[in-house]
Amino acid sequence: WVEGAIIVGAGPSGMATAACLQQLGITSSILLEKSDCIASLWQERTYDRLRLHLPKKFCELPLAPFPSHFPIYPAKQQFLDYLHDYARRFHIRPRFGEIVQSARFDQRLQLWRVQTMKINNPDLGNISSEGNLSTMEYVGRWIVVATGENAEARIPVEIPGMDLFAGKIRHSSVYKSGARFAGQRVLVVGAGNSGMEIAMDLVQHDARPSIVVRSPIHILPREMLGKSTFGVSVAMLKFLPLWLTDRLLLLYALLALGDTSRYGIRRPKTGPLEMKEKMGKTPVLDVGTLAHIKQGNIKVEPAIECFTASGCKFVNGEQHCYDAIVLATGYKPNVPKWLKDPHLNFSSDGFPSCGWRGQRGLYVAGLSRKGILGVSKDARLIAQDI
Repeated sequence: WVEGAIIVGAGPSGMATAACLQQLGITSSILLEKSDCIASLWQERTYDRLRLHLPKKFCELPLAPFPSHFPIYPAKQQFLDYLHDYARRFHIRPRFGEIVQSARFDQRLQLWRVQTMKINNPDLGNISSEGNLSTMEYVGRWIVVATGENAEARIPVEIPGMDLFAGKIRHSSVYKSGARFAGQRVLVVGAGNSGMEIAMDLVQHDARPSIVVRSPIHILPREMLGKSTFGVSVAMLKFLPLWLTDRLLLLYALLALGDTSRYGIRRPKTGPLEMKEKMGKTPVLDVGTLAHIKQGNIKVEPAIECFTASGCKFVNGEQHCYDAIVLATGYKPNVPKWLKDPHLNFSSDGFPSCGWRGQRGLYVAGLSRKGILGVSKDARLIAQDI
């Protein structure tokens, strides 16, 4: 029996919710985490050069600002240090290695039942051997889904021939540095913020990267007029309608970056903020990749028609050879796999339709398509509602 909330996931969303509940006097919540550490995405599945793409003031968790000596855009390790300090400050002690198998609402008891499986000794050769697996059931009034937007790697299985490629194909979740690719022809599939930054990292490690830009995307300078583009956007939206803010952003981007269509990167007809608001698609905040594209250090390719033994065939009919392929194709939530609730609908990409609050004590933190920025708002609202 759990007096507080059953929180699934010990990343920023889960820890923020636990801290907000503590502040309101609910100290008996539990955090269930399938990994052996907090923020496993940041610790285990991010590349070395990663920095926060937004200024630190927009990425703070509730009740704890970043240290003043941190730079505006903290590095990966600095963000991890901040999260570890956050866990210590609020005495957050997740139950590691607990893999949630299912969560169901018991109609008779009017309570949530959460079943987990734990591997007692992952070093054993036979993980599933008798005695090495244990199960547990937690029962409580509230469940908080805090597994995040990036629970599982998204693999583009719809592209045929992936198994034919003779080189290495790896998802960006296992990419750490371009050092191992020096001198190699590397295709980066996916032109979001991660894909663009990985392509630049490959250039800086003397690789020969190309990047697939399948559909129109918005690229904005990370800063405008000496301020963060995101911060300027937030300020403008206080006084201007969204459509006008979008037009001003695109005008500045044209002046600062030039016409990106000259390099094979078309812009959508919908503005960057409107796309984020309606479709959850984040614009690329350029940290130097576009300059390398203009200089010819990174080649832009259209959508892939199919993989071949030596590389890829593209929709424009061209074929090129590669030594390695990095799939910067993003992540997806995995909630529908374990949350069994007939009242909760999910979109095709795994996002719940209920926002931060479902029914009968169900809450969702960090699945608002607003990244870390949305985590704090969700956590505060959930804690207040409970």
